[in-house]
Amino acid sequence: MPISIDQARFDDFSPLEILARQVVEGFITGLHKSPFHGFSVEFAEHRLYNQGESVKHIDWKLFGRTDKMFVKRYEEETNLRCQIVIDGSSSMFFPMKDSATPEAANKMAFSVYSAAAVMFLLRKQRDAAGLSVFDSEVSLHTEAHSNAVHLRMLYNHLEQLLNPPSDVRGKTTSAAAALHQIADNIHKRSLVVIFSDMLDSSAAQEELFPALQHLRHNKHEVILFHVYDKQKEVDFAYDNKPLRFVDMESGEELKVKPHEVRAGYRERMQAFKSALAVRCAGYHIDLVEADINLGYQQVLLPYLLKRVRMH
Repeated sequence: MPISIDQARFDDFSPLEILARQVVEGFITGLHKSPFHGFSVEFAEHRLYNQGESVKHIDWKLFGRTDKMFVKRYEEETNLRCQIVIDGSSSMFFPMKDSATPEAANKMAFSVYSAAAVMFLLRKQRDAAGLSVFDSEVSLHTEAHSNAVHLRMLYNHLEQLLNPPSDVRGKTTSAAAALHQIADNIHKRSLVVIFSDMLDSSAAQEELFPALQHLRHNKHEVILFHVYDKQKEVDFAYDNKPLRFVDMESGEELKVKPHEVRAGYRERMQAFKSALAVRCAGYHIDLVEADINLGYQQVLLPYLLKRVRMH
């Protein structure tokens, strides 16, 4: 049965606002105050004219009535442009489920429901959202808009990710190349929210970090949700019996006894997670550890509350 997204699930997030930490540029009215004045048609206040300053904002009609010079001030309310980026490679459909739900999600379902909740908030505060999906290349890229028709289109794309083909294997990851491409094709000073397990081929793994740096170099604020199944992918908590592991992207198979490789696997995984955390901190990227076993609300809601407290 096709899975659909029930927007009522996101009511718990409605009091919150996603606030960018930097001044954002845009033209659609939103909730984000800009320190710049004089660029909007929305009037803020009058103040007395100071001798020597520009006369272009003097309210001449008021001068005609009062014989005093007052300057109009305008307060621009710029919108936040948010580009949501989802890793669409085969590894994101781990663990394989006949029906992935918010309560029993694989990595893709976790990402989709989290992204949908963020879009709900953006729409509520009249901000613009766009969506990018990548695997070995960028397969979907929409510009950020804030209208209802655009939001319905984005939800349609998300629902397609919830209902993949019967065989989702074989879609490899090229996160570094995709992030470079996305960085060059979105509006400057956007908020970029990435959902990915960050599992690239070992040859390309080191290229992930310059790609993330590219986003920051282009003045984007970046939030990276590192999505994983902690029990299986980090703790390697499998029964101690011979098992056959199949790489969902390459199809490569490996027969091992989990207890024989667990210590080495955990060590390498921890080294990767530590390197990712260090690089993100150095690039001023918000890294969110997203264990799908907690459920998307238990990961997303505390993070949004933290952002509200920060501002």
